[in-house]
Amino acid sequence: MELPARSERESTSSPSRRVILLGASNVTRSMSTIVETAELVWGWPLDLLAACGHGRSYGRTSCVFGRSLPGILECGLWDELSRRSPLPTAALVTDIGNDILYGAGVDQIAAWVEQSLIRLRAVCERIVITELPLARVASVTPRQYNLFRALLFPGSRVTWTDALNRVRELNSRVAELARQQRGVLCVPRLDWYGWDPIHVRRAVWPEAWCEILAGWSDEVVTQRARGSWLRWLQLRRQRPLVRRLFGFEQRRAQPTCTLRSGSVISLY
Repeated sequence: MELPARSERESTSSPSRRVILLGASNVTRSMSTIVETAELVWGWPLDLLAACGHGRSYGRTSCVFGRSLPGILECGLWDELSRRSPLPTAALVTDIGNDILYGAGVDQIAAWVEQSLIRLRAVCERIVITELPLARVASVTPRQYNLFRALLFPGSRVTWTDALNRVRELNSRVAELARQQRGVLCVPRLDWYGWDPIHVRRAVWPEAWCEILAGWSDEVVTQRARGSWLRWLQLRRQRPLVRRLFGFEQRRAQPTCTLRSGSVISLY
């Protein structure tokens, strides 16, 4: 499917389709690429609602470098979604493994993901779920794991053996949930990752996100996101509905911004 060049895609019309993104750091880091890819795959302008953030948990409040966010199931996205007019909707559920490092059991994490999928299924035509990057995680040494855990999850006491066993079990549960909820399952490629075992490399963002979001469309999308520093900067400056920063609550009305393409962005 060929679409106009980015410079030709300015729009003043209201969004006629909706995208919901549930995830953590991979979504936050590559949000600009995801938005452009979503427009290529699902059309534009979009009404985009995202619950993401570094270290984000699906079911509990998470705190990373002094910034706290509510669990995805507890955030304001769901109430806002119920208030907005229905639109054709596609969703992404990704970054599922963080809760393992927080010490949550596989049954609990699977229940959180299942509840998210049930809520999405009520409003979505298409849902893509990514597996955990099992192939890359399995190649991590205990020493590398301990360093990674100390840097990003300093309060975690989950051992390397326990973490790997939970990753394998949770991955199987995620695949089963995708089947039950009629979602499209995407298996991350090993070459998407470098020394960092959980974050997709910047160099492959356009290709990786196109493959992940391809499940939203029956057509083959040949274009890839080109990137835009202006869009990247605009999105990086935005803030979610509510967060706590070093103990102080901050709120921001949503939607938080409208892009040049006409897509409307809301963060939770």
